Amino acid sequence: MLRPGKGAKVSIPAHVARLRAVLGHDLLLLPSVSVLPVDQAGRLLLVRHAGHDDGWGVLGGAVEVGESPAEGAVRETREEIGVDVRLVRLLDVLGGQDYQVSYPNGTAPPTSPRCTRSRSSMVPRPSATMSSPTSPGSPEQLPRLELSPFSRALLLATGYL
Repeated sequence: MLRPGKGAKVSIPAHVARLRAVLGHDLLLLPSVSVLPVDQAGRLLLVRHAGHDDGWGVLGGAVEVGESPAEGAVRETREEIGVDVRLVRLLDVLGGQDYQVSYPNGTAPPTSPRCTRSRSSMVPRPSATMSSPTSPGSPEQLPRLELSPFSRALLLATGYL
């Protein structure tokens, strides 16, 4: 969990909590996933993550121990918006300065996301602790949306912007 009073409560995997106990808030490089769910009309679903105020974001998070990146992508999407997605293809493997973000408590989360495109015809149900309602972004709307720096870099790299 994030520190009380320092942002939304988000559970973290036990192995990351053990690392944090030793390393504090130093940057960790761990496998993570980003998911770009596209609805039947071709609109990209974005979220406003709880505790973040830097614009619309993409879905995703850390891959857990014993989990494949694909399993992590499906789990993260289910946790964040309550939708089971069918993964279509891997779009890219990305990393570097543009993909470093910090959680509301100042902790640096994993970097080097895998970016996966998915399709879903289900209605998103945002998690109260993880994200706010989703915004379908049509290709025409995306350039005008306030996007987090991470999301903007990812959408540029994958050809959405």
